[in-house]
Amino acid sequence: MKNIQLGTSDLSVSTVALGCMRMGERTEKEAAEIIHNALDLGVNFFDHADIYAGGKSEEIFANAVEMNPTIREKMLLQTKAGIRKGYFDFSKEHIIGSVDASLKRLKTEYIDVFLLHRPDTLVEPEEVAEAFSALKESGKVKHFGVSNHTPMQIELLKKYVEQDLITNQLQFSVMHTPMVDAGIQMNTRFENAIDRDGAVLDYSRLNDMTIQAWSPFQYGFFEGVFVDHEKFPELNAKLQEIGEKHNVDKSTIAVAWILRHPAKMQAIVGTMNTARLQNISKAADITLTREEWYEIYRVAGNVLP
Repeated sequence: MKNIQLGTSDLSVSTVALGCMRMGERTEKEAAEIIHNALDLGVNFFDHADIYAGGKSEEIFANAVEMNPTIREKMLLQTKAGIRKGYFDFSKEHIIGSVDASLKRLKTEYIDVFLLHRPDTLVEPEEVAEAFSALKESGKVKHFGVSNHTPMQIELLKKYVEQDLITNQLQFSVMHTPMVDAGIQMNTRFENAIDRDGAVLDYSRLNDMTIQAWSPFQYGFFEGVFVDHEKFPELNAKLQEIGEKHNVDKSTIAVAWILRHPAKMQAIVGTMNTARLQNISKAADITLTREEWYEIYRVAGNVLP
């Protein structure tokens, strides 16, 4: 498993990370197998959020590995907060309370990376700054970042927050490519020339923020998985063809496509299937050619000017 530096931090993280959103659906025995399998594969980064199964995913994760200092030092834990039922909340009180609750559920004294989940338009960045400083000074959180934020939303936070924002977690996959479409199709009248992300890809590279690609197999907004889906025969045929060249399966190539981008992204993979994770983890050792990358991009329905 290859590692990358996470943003401007000193963290060396696996390029493939395990997203734990669905861990709340597993028994502790099943979760233990999943987590230890990931560690054996070199996956050292685990992504959580307070809303995943209402906190149950974090609880099962910690109980499954019988969290203790020995196992804790082998992993890097990330969690997120800010989404509440019917609204978003970046208040100081909610941020600190959410971190405290996650620490309790994860049975750990610190979080390696804490992210603000979806943007709160009522955010008062001064409160976020106070919360981050309190969490940093107490040792409860080592590093900070955001999820689903635009460059200008990040700039607003950076005006007040003292800590580096080292990562931005964004939806990106073969079938969800707006962050690259606008650049490729700039100065045209094509629909995808519209910049919906505020040039977040270039911004992230210029500011050394690691993009964490979530839902690497989804199309639309949680409409389903495109791999082996009958709606996408040409795409799956191309993934199969390129996969055979590299002796891997279609899902592995779909992740290798993300990791090929020179922005040095990290892929957050949510599979709870050990064999599937073993296959997907091989993506870290595959470097697609330019021709292969663009072949997949085009067959997914994207237009080159």
